[in-house]
Amino acid sequence: MRKPVMPVSLNMNMTMPSWFDIIGLSPDAQEDEAGIKQAAENVKSLVEQEVKNGIPSHRIILGGFSQGGALALYTALTTQQKLAGVLALSCWLPLRTTFPQGSINCVNKDIPILQCHGDCDPLVPLMFGSLTSERLKTMINPANVTFKTYAGMMHSSCIEEMMDAKQFIDKHLPSVD
Repeated sequence: MRKPVMPVSLNMNMTMPSWFDIIGLSPDAQEDEAGIKQAAENVKSLVEQEVKNGIPSHRIILGGFSQGGALALYTALTTQQKLAGVLALSCWLPLRTTFPQGSINCVNKDIPILQCHGDCDPLVPLMFGSLTSERLKTMINPANVTFKTYAGMMHSSCIEEMMDAKQFIDKHLPSVD
């Protein structure tokens, strides 16, 4: 699915590919609740379409980078479909205050999550990733949340991160012969 194109507040309302509006990048910034929820519904529809095409939902991993990773986390925690995992790269948990304190009662409360972040990320600071990881551990089985950091990595990727992502996918989506 391609990202929709829309004006983004953080980017002086310039039109760009974006899953939802980003108003600010601080822990207390206002969030585009309606846009985030609509984007999650769009992803849920994609999962439902794959299930209709014969792929069991427990063989689907959601993943993304930055805003896409944020959307993957939010969608996995709000869907009724049992998923295989989440790859959350250089991101945060959107609408984190809307989730109840303590563990959530959802079909994915035992979902494995690999969260990766660069320690030099100027756009989504490492602290946001760290806070997200700690919040996730209060919501789902904490043993299933893995948070990895990469020295010197900015808001980008590196070969070590991609190798970790491949290992995660291989582990949680073993081949079906």
